[in-house]
Amino acid sequence: METRMLGRTGLQVPVVGMGTWQTFDVRGDAAERSAREVVDVALREGATFFDSSPMYGEAERVLGRTLEGRREEAMIATKVWTRSAEEGEAQVERALRFYGGHAELYQIHNLVSWRTHLEMLERLREEGRITAIGATHYAASAFGELRTVMETERITAIQIPYNPLEREVEQVILPLAEELGLGVVVMRPFGEGSLLRRRPAERDLEPLRPFGVESWTQALLKWILSDPRCHVAIPATSNPRHMAANAAAGAPPWFGPEERQLVSRLAASPGR
Repeated sequence: METRMLGRTGLQVPVVGMGTWQTFDVRGDAAERSAREVVDVALREGATFFDSSPMYGEAERVLGRTLEGRREEAMIATKVWTRSAEEGEAQVERALRFYGGHAELYQIHNLVSWRTHLEMLERLREEGRITAIGATHYAASAFGELRTVMETERITAIQIPYNPLEREVEQVILPLAEELGLGVVVMRPFGEGSLLRRRPAERDLEPLRPFGVESWTQALLKWILSDPRCHVAIPATSNPRHMAANAAAGAPPWFGPEERQLVSRLAASPGR
């Protein structure tokens, strides 16, 4: 697993981590044991960066349970997601209890009340309870506002969607992140599943075999990570085998322009 410096955060992160949207919003002992099995594989394979949010239902709590007794092996990126300053404080206090009192990256989810929450997160950073501050948004229509937040230079990381079918960040956001030295976390590497439904035939992946590609999901992850401005991709999964395959995509070599173009063409086709 390759690691990269997450911009100016000071955090050295694996290039493949794990998201928890939907997959960790579970209840019950059996479901939580299954979640722990996925985390077992992630930690074993070096995919030690985990992203969550209070928006994801039970995910923050379940992730915390899976890391009991081994919190120091993981890096936690979570979020504040509310318009209320008071509720924001409550969300943070609740989450930090799940994660041993500290989170490596705290993000403002979808830029909700970002001015208010920035002040709180800056205070928490000064207190040593969080390491770095970030901001996220999933929609290209919000990238103008995201740019405004980036240009305040009060954050050191962003989380954005990027895959062969969602490339709007290439226009302004990625160049600006590079200019400002911001860490870049990539959500939706598989387009929320839409790209998985465009799976090409195995023969179409043959030119990518020398790059360690054994599956379409690995091709998509390597497409993202071959852009050095992207520091960590966070596919979500509830399947330990899929987690291992995702992690395997985090090893070089990386694609050149021809391989990236091939993956883009395959992604634009209807699949086999």
